[in-house]
Amino acid sequence: MGTPRPRLSAVAGGIALVVLTLTAYAPAMRGGFVWDDDDYVTANETLRSVGGLVRIWAEPGAVPQYYPLTFTSLWLEWRLWGPTPTGYHVTNVLLHATAAVLLWRLLALLALPGAWLAAAIFAVHPVHVESVAWITERKNVLAGVFYLAAALAYLRPRRRYWLAFALFVCALLAKTVACTLPVALALVLWWRSGRVDRRELAALVPFVAVGAALGVVTVWMEHHHVGARGVHWNLSFVDRCLVAGRAVWFYAGKLAWPARLTFIYPRWHVDAGEAWQWAFPVAALALVAMLVGACGRIGRGPLVAVLFFVVTLAPALGFVDVYPMRYSFVADHFQYLASIGPIALAAALLFRAGLPCSGIAILLAVLAVLASRQSRVYASPYALWEDTLAKNPAADMAHVNLGMLHYRDGRPEPAIEHFAAALRLVPADAEVRSDLGMALVAAGRTEEAMAAFAESLRLDPSDPRTHNNRANLLAQTGHTGDAIAEYEEAIRLDPGYPDAQNNLATALAFAGRTDEALVHYAEAVRLDPRFAEAHRNVSVLLAERGRPAEALAHAEAALRVNPADGAARLAAANALVALGRTREAVVSYRAALAAQPGSPETLARLAWLLAVDGEPAVRRPDEAVALAERACGLTANADPVMLDVLAAAYAAAGRFDRAAATARRGMEVATAAGRTDVAREIEGRLAAYDAGRTPSR
Repeated sequence: MGTPRPRLSAVAGGIALVVLTLTAYAPAMRGGFVWDDDDYVTANETLRSVGGLVRIWAEPGAVPQYYPLTFTSLWLEWRLWGPTPTGYHVTNVLLHATAAVLLWRLLALLALPGAWLAAAIFAVHPVHVESVAWITERKNVLAGVFYLAAALAYLRPRRRYWLAFALFVCALLAKTVACTLPVALALVLWWRSGRVDRRELAALVPFVAVGAALGVVTVWMEHHHVGARGVHWNLSFVDRCLVAGRAVWFYAGKLAWPARLTFIYPRWHVDAGEAWQWAFPVAALALVAMLVGACGRIGRGPLVAVLFFVVTLAPALGFVDVYPMRYSFVADHFQYLASIGPIALAAALLFRAGLPCSGIAILLAVLAVLASRQSRVYASPYALWEDTLAKNPAADMAHVNLGMLHYRDGRPEPAIEHFAAALRLVPADAEVRSDLGMALVAAGRTEEAMAAFAESLRLDPSDPRTHNNRANLLAQTGHTGDAIAEYEEAIRLDPGYPDAQNNLATALAFAGRTDEALVHYAEAVRLDPRFAEAHRNVSVLLAERGRPAEALAHAEAALRVNPADGAARLAAANALVALGRTREAVVSYRAALAAQPGSPETLARLAWLLAVDGEPAVRRPDEAVALAERACGLTANADPVMLDVLAAAYAAAGRFDRAAATARRGMEVATAAGRTDVAREIEGRLAAYDAGRTPSR
């Protein structure tokens, strides 16, 4: 027999669980944002304003899934640490620690042997790393806290029914996987007394009703908003039974032996004609039947643990279409709550077997080390996808995501390698062909890029994104007319595509069709009022059309989205000059220069204003000379406009000989380049320099 184990006080046991969790998940708290954390946090516009909070609750589809309590927690945290990941990670870890403490108190309330051990195993088991270390899975840990709190309130000797119901609703609003709680409660009630009377069943009806209602919302969102539809989800009922049977054993296996935990597991080939695939569901049913028959000898506990496991897993067993099924039928985060059943059973068996304290310490230490190591996988998107490929080389989506990371970070060649690797796995994927085309464009391999876009459109001619990408390449290579036709096709396929509207407008403006361009710019910003690039582009065009007030409004709209946008600052400054608000223009030019220190145009425009403005308080001749000299240096003294500005700055500083010499050089450069209009303008100012006068603005 093992040595007697001391009883833990509530405070000491709770502190021990929290410390254990924080220790195991220390690497997770230093992690970054990965995969769709952008949809949930970094690129989630609803987190930015009070209006966004209203949309989270009132507008299904405003965020990826209708889990308003989860997104409200993220909305609150955005106010605390914005786009810095550490705070979100710490919150996830603390929520998981809280869930572990609640689980301990719940199992202790049920007088389950080894209650604290079960909670400790739950706290540090590495299958839970995905739920804790991935910010997107805030929904799991938050729902877990409310789920366990609701169970505690319901099962305590003096039941707090309405508190339990309210906590259950909160769990559902965090993630609707909590909808299985009423069945779990019925199982626990049966385990305790061997029966569940009608009164108990009636009490659970409201739980079932609200769980079913919000579950339907989630299913609708997965299908219509998240995109869980198409060939990847075309499974028959028999196929889904095979998936479910295999998934149950898969999850149980990862609990028993948590080796090679992977973000994306291989997607099984399902074939009802292969007899061995039936072994999984048949074995699962046989196990349940055996436990039913053995209840008289071993008690109801093992059966309840297994049924709890299966019931709680049910929403993720393949009978409901969810987006991750596109890549795999299983994922570690799907068994976050379901794992409680087998863990509680295993802890009770270990406790009754007399596992000594040293054995418990070794078990928890091993699990904590494994959880800590797995947490490091979530350090960065690169780490996540590289680990995925190391464990699942056939994960084409890992290649695609690594390709996108390299592409966005300005490394087109490794991006091309990863997209090509993905295409070796899924040759008919039109979207990846288009991604490859974009990387080839960035690498300057335009002919190969055009071929990639053509193949992508052959595979899927109805993809507006590929038409837009191909149009960009056509515009870049001087085929403006063909580009316009491709942009128009993209918009025909998807009239609500703001990028295509903006790009078409730019091509039309380049072709001199400015009235049409303004229409499409207006549509782009109507579709996406926070489309900074479109606001900036229309600002420039409106300024050229002599409409500075409107130009300024659009430039300011772009700056509200991105205050560090140097090009928008420049557009705003140009509009302010046209409106005669030169003091404000100087401030805006300086801000533009701070954002883009190497912009010759910004240097020249600010230098011109400081040199020739009619308001003495604005003029700074010496600074104008320094700025204009920098602009000329950046353009190798080969831009006549920059030389014209430098000449004016020299004149403002009283250096008329230098001004005249620089002006003559500017005229020569302009004439050689065929820019006779610029040469004439400089010539008109040259007379003033020769006469020792500063030119007027």
